[in-house]
Amino acid sequence: MHDAGVEQWQHSHIFEQDQKREGEQRTLIVVVITAAMMVVEIVTGIAYGSMALLADGLHMASHTAALGIAVLAYYFSRRLAGDRRFSFGVGKINSLAGYTSAVLLMGFSLLMLSESIERLLHPRQIAFDHALVVAALGLVVNAACAWILVGSPHGHDHHGHGHGHGHGHGHGHGHHGHGHDLHHEQDHDHEHEHEHEELHEHHDHTHGEHHHHDHNLRAAYLHVLADALTSALAIAALLAGKYLGANWLDPVMGIVGAVLVARWSYALIRDCSAVLLDRQRGPEIEERLRAAIEKDSEDRVADLHCWSIGHGIHAAELSIVSRDPASPADYKARIPQGLNIVHATVEVHHEASGTPKR
Repeated sequence: MHDAGVEQWQHSHIFEQDQKREGEQRTLIVVVITAAMMVVEIVTGIAYGSMALLADGLHMASHTAALGIAVLAYYFSRRLAGDRRFSFGVGKINSLAGYTSAVLLMGFSLLMLSESIERLLHPRQIAFDHALVVAALGLVVNAACAWILVGSPHGHDHHGHGHGHGHGHGHGHGHHGHGHDLHHEQDHDHEHEHEHEELHEHHDHTHGEHHHHDHNLRAAYLHVLADALTSALAIAALLAGKYLGANWLDPVMGIVGAVLVARWSYALIRDCSAVLLDRQRGPEIEERLRAAIEKDSEDRVADLHCWSIGHGIHAAELSIVSRDPASPADYKARIPQGLNIVHATVEVHHEASGTPKR
């Protein structure tokens, strides 16, 4: 056949997305707990007239939906991991889920804001003792959920193995003179290599900066922390209303909670959009990659792209110009392992000696 013998240069684009993550089971447990507490808070808030408690329940409802989306994202990522219709695997399913949950969060924050303003303008009687009991219970539940989601001292899912795959294209072009009198050397050296590299990445245990932090798990953790904060605000408002007569503080705390949820939603939408739209990883990453390729050589990186294709995994495309070019495999070997680039495409251009460098 025409394509016989190319198997050694072909590779999978699963990138370990078919593995069941530790965070999936923990997130499912938290969904069940959060859903139960959500019902209790909403019913109690309506029955006892506490807007802060009702806002906390609605906030928890949004988190229940978001956590449910996270669980579904885990499931579909595993189920579709081997589907070759996805060019770089299914890692972005989790980002899509995060984006969706963020939009839902924004909607709930607007609902909380509207209800809180209505209660501020038209105060209602609050059964403080009953509401305080439920709010305190909500705070305890949120703390327990946070503990479940952390699961380890730093709340990280560690994936110690990454598989690097690369494609190399060598193009030799000789350009002589400045008057566009081009001599094209037919040196199209198309080299496709298939590498499986063990990436022993540096594990930075600073909270929130781990290279392989499970984005879904982190989002769930932040949801629970936001819930805990809202519960604390509800307790403060209820205590102030009971002992200081500041009933107006209850809807005010509802407004504060709504603003906090809206801000968190915006941040999540921004971060997920960056992944979904293939935004570059950032100038510091590009500089590290460029420096590694150009170090101690005349090689120059003419074009560079590096973007996220999933949580903690990235793809890169590099166009390299050199008077004495190495093979694409050699350039791939220079890529720092700590960047966790699992799919690299390297294009090599041969710069003739008479061509001025730019």
